[in-house]
Amino acid sequence: MSHLSDSQNKARLLARVRRLKGQIEAIERGLEADAPCGDVLNLVASIRGAVTGLTAELIEDHIREHVSNPDKDAEPARAQASAELIGIIRTYLK
Repeated sequence: MSHLSDSQNKARLLARVRRLKGQIEAIERGLEADAPCGDVLNLVASIRGAVTGLTAELIEDHIREHVSNPDKDAEPARAQASAELIGIIRTYLK
């Protein structure tokens, strides 16, 4: 994903991945400490949400970089279609 080499975008994505890693480590610690099932399940649910958010961001970045950036595309129909697709993805992956 060459467009991820943008330093600001890359730093933001890496920060999200590092938070995910911390959440996974929290599950590991909870399991090792025999934490209550509800606590562990809540941690898993938060990871699921975080992964979904990361997935949505990566898909949106891909559309903007490799398909059509609705903010920059000179073709109005294509710009509108890509904006609609990004909106659908955001809604679907909530």
